[in-house]
Amino acid sequence: MRKGRMFYGIFIPILILGVGLVASFGSYIYISTIQSVDSQFSSSKQSYIEQIKNNLEHKIQSIEYAFNTYSTTSSFQEVVTNPITIQDFVAYRNVNSQLNYIASMTAEGTEYSLISLEQNWQIMNERLTSLTEADVEQLREKYIDNQDQSLFWIKTDNGIRFVNTLPVFSSKKQAIALSDISKYTLDNIIKTEESSQVYILNKSGELLYQSGPGAESLTAGQFQELSGTIASGEENGKVKLEAGDTRPLQLLYAKSSYNNWIYLTVLDQDEIAGTLKMTKYGLYALGLLSILLIWIVAYLIALYFTKPIQQIKRSLSIVPQADTAKNEIEYIMHSIDTILSEKQSLESLIEAEMPQLETQLILNLFRGRVTPEVLEKNLQRFGYAPNGTGKYAAMLIQLDSLGEQGTTNRDILLLAINKMVEEVIPKQMRMLPIILNDDTQATILTFREQSEQELNKELLDYATALLKAVRNYLKVPISIGISKSYTDLLESKEACEMGKQALHQRLNLGKESIIFYEDISMVVSGPVLLHYPAELESQLFNAIRLGDKEQVAEALYPFLAQLIGKNKSTLNFEVMLVRLVNNLIQLEQHLGIQVLLTQDNNKLYHRVLDIRNPEEIERLLVQEVIYPMTYTMKEKMSKQFRCLSDKITAIVAAEYDCELTLESIGERLHYNPNYLSSIFKKEYGTAFSEYLMNYRLEMAKKWLSETDMTIKEIAERLQYHNPQNFIRSFRKKEQVTPGTYRKLQQGA
Repeated sequence: MRKGRMFYGIFIPILILGVGLVASFGSYIYISTIQSVDSQFSSSKQSYIEQIKNNLEHKIQSIEYAFNTYSTTSSFQEVVTNPITIQDFVAYRNVNSQLNYIASMTAEGTEYSLISLEQNWQIMNERLTSLTEADVEQLREKYIDNQDQSLFWIKTDNGIRFVNTLPVFSSKKQAIALSDISKYTLDNIIKTEESSQVYILNKSGELLYQSGPGAESLTAGQFQELSGTIASGEENGKVKLEAGDTRPLQLLYAKSSYNNWIYLTVLDQDEIAGTLKMTKYGLYALGLLSILLIWIVAYLIALYFTKPIQQIKRSLSIVPQADTAKNEIEYIMHSIDTILSEKQSLESLIEAEMPQLETQLILNLFRGRVTPEVLEKNLQRFGYAPNGTGKYAAMLIQLDSLGEQGTTNRDILLLAINKMVEEVIPKQMRMLPIILNDDTQATILTFREQSEQELNKELLDYATALLKAVRNYLKVPISIGISKSYTDLLESKEACEMGKQALHQRLNLGKESIIFYEDISMVVSGPVLLHYPAELESQLFNAIRLGDKEQVAEALYPFLAQLIGKNKSTLNFEVMLVRLVNNLIQLEQHLGIQVLLTQDNNKLYHRVLDIRNPEEIERLLVQEVIYPMTYTMKEKMSKQFRCLSDKITAIVAAEYDCELTLESIGERLHYNPNYLSSIFKKEYGTAFSEYLMNYRLEMAKKWLSETDMTIKEIAERLQYHNPQNFIRSFRKKEQVTPGTYRKLQQGA
């Protein structure tokens, strides 16, 4: 798909900016990393050289301290001033023990010697050697005469040597103490890394020690230059040394404050570069990945911001020309100009929708969904005075009943009432009337500076005029609830609730009531006295059980008259209504019928409580609840009576020749014998005993005609204990005796 100019105008700058930021940030990170690594590497090396200095300095101090301490003892004076021969074993052992003790306190592998200049002997490596005068003179010339210090270190072919002319604080030297530390011992003390080159210079800049083979060994002149530079600097730090054509060497140093020795190590740049090698590659990879990500993000951002433009282009009805196919802005501006040319027609359309918008504003006021800012804006739009410049009252109208109209005409009636409100109440005295819900019409009335008495009188006049107009033209009764007056339209929701509460009082006041909330709110409620005509209800329910409409009618209206008349409080009356409906549902469940629990009556509680007109409540209970239950119970009783009667006759037909009474049948069928007797007589028109006797006599007639059974046998089988009783009953019914009846039947 071809992209427009706007897409590339967003994509390319973002891509360039992103790549520039990545490059700048990557360079910054790389430089910062180099500096950080160099700093960390230098710090590590600095710590390393400091550690070397501290380790070696500790050993040197131990050696110097040991010999200095030993030179101040009386035993030293005695030893160096007396000759020692092979026979002086005790003196030799003491000196040798002292040297061994000094060796145990200092570096391992160090060789110690003690030379007596007065007695010309030397103890070295536990060996006693005699010296000639020439040897002693040579030692004096080498270690005493040409030296300005009595304690110093010199470099040897195999390490470094400590020279201590004793006594230390005397110009007349009596002995020389020598301590030779080999290079091997120094390497063990220093323990250099394989890639680290360590140098030790004395205070004169002479090289005392060099670790490793010294591939990059410096010259004596360079050491002198370094010594001069470091002597004027701090105790530790970094110095650069020019190395001819190659790049300058960077060295880290630590200067001893004890003997002014200088400890040096080379800072290897190749080693640092090797450490940063992976970091550099990682930054390159991260940079490439970031550039790819920025390319994707720039593409998506450009696509996201140009997508609405593309959608606008597709939504506009004007087809773009070829020369403007990529210039979206020019195309949209051209289309907008075309749309603006239709502004007048759109304004006319909006003007036609103003009533619906105004209706929605009033609905939102009653529902409490308007903010002060939106309210002020809309009041000005619809031509109303600003909020708070007067007083307001909410007037709610509800139908008491539908009269002859039918439930399907409820909405039409409410619309007609809404229209009448517009005609009866002047426009300057109200806001737009609306249909609040399926049952209620609502209007907000506006008043200027008036007293409460004048305002209520005017409200009553309007309400009376509306009530008469609806009665005359629509032929239906209405009731009107009026709230308290209020000064802020944002309180309309509370005013609406006041109007609804006022309309609830129709239960006590009857239909076509005009009810001010202020009047009902002033009523002081006394103790709750509930009156429920339970005795009349019992009579009514008994009549329903029998399915007798005449008895139901006799008990129903006195019951309703007491229920409505003696519960003046709306709350009390609603409680009694709920009790009645609950008792009716329980009765229905007990009787096993379905009237109230059908689909049309499953909301009986809500229907009864929502009706505020006593006459309508009475009509609903009588016509839709009680009478249907009576009819259903009558049908059920008829079926039940027939079923029980048929069961009794079936038992008689099967067990006529057994001992059979209504009591035994009642036990078998789980019914009261008197109840069975009454329903049997109602169904067959005769008593059970007479029906049983007639059935048995019919069987006797059959046996007399068809069998040879004697009259006594027939009487006994039909449960007559005395044959004379059987003969008497037969003759009473057939007007002849059983014997005569048999002869007549056989003769025929």
